[in-house]
Amino acid sequence: MALLVDTAAAAETQAPRPPKGRRGARGWTPYLFLAPGFLLFLAVIIYPMVRAFQMSLYDWNVVAGSASRFIGLDNYVKAYHDPIFWRGLVNSAVYMAFTVPPQIALGLGAATLLNARAPGRTLFRVLYYLPVVTSWVVVSLLFQYLFADSGLVNWMLHDVTHLTGSRVSWLSGRWTGLLAVSALGVWKGVGWSMMIFLAALQGVPKELLEAAQVDGAGRARRFRAVTWPAIWPATVFVTVMLVIGGFNVFTSVLLMTGGGPADSTQVLLTYMYQQAFKLLDFGYGSALAVLLTALVFVLSAIQLRVFRAGDGGAA
Repeated sequence: MALLVDTAAAAETQAPRPPKGRRGARGWTPYLFLAPGFLLFLAVIIYPMVRAFQMSLYDWNVVAGSASRFIGLDNYVKAYHDPIFWRGLVNSAVYMAFTVPPQIALGLGAATLLNARAPGRTLFRVLYYLPVVTSWVVVSLLFQYLFADSGLVNWMLHDVTHLTGSRVSWLSGRWTGLLAVSALGVWKGVGWSMMIFLAALQGVPKELLEAAQVDGAGRARRFRAVTWPAIWPATVFVTVMLVIGGFNVFTSVLLMTGGGPADSTQVLLTYMYQQAFKLLDFGYGSALAVLLTALVFVLSAIQLRVFRAGDGGAA
């Protein structure tokens, strides 16, 4: 045994080492492969963020002709005293609260059903996922028609089932408008969360489920003790991404309500779009973008911290 060890050590010491220049070139090779992606990341992510923050410190109003006057944090002070900004923040939070829990619950339920062996499950997977790949513009215009005063929703609620005494003007009120937009968000997002949960469910060890079944655990017990801990990372991912997406809602609000009436359904992105690209106040619009980015970052960090604590408790 000692002879074998000595022989291996001698072979290692006698093995030729690559020259220093070749080792240096080999050490730089991974960075050369990473360089294009890193430069692209700098160009399309980092630089726009830095530029937006820089513009937020200026009175960059093209209409007023003041394109380079440094004003410091005045745009952020303006946002603090802007009631429409706070209304947009509340509306974004309401939209997130209306859409995230249903997407998680319905997506997990659909994934559980489609994970079982049943005829036609591939077809149903495609049908559930189809709204995800449908254009936001197309479905927003479709839902605008559905929730119009003479649309299909009012026809079903008033003319067919008589659940409402009169036709509801869904898109003319703040809360009804947000409800209509949220319905679109849930319909379009369930398929995405379903696919993530379905992939997670297919990774649950079958041996653990069979062992729990042999021990006499029912479906609810097996889900709580085996399945739920196994799909917890997917649940964290889905929740964080849906919250981020909820605060970034834009196209559906812009096309269905336009932020009206009287800015009652404005969300953060539509208000930022209005300030920057309609009123051409790029300084204030950039400040709103920076505030939204900071808000989403803080919320994501809080969620990850809470979920990490929950994961420890579950484990």
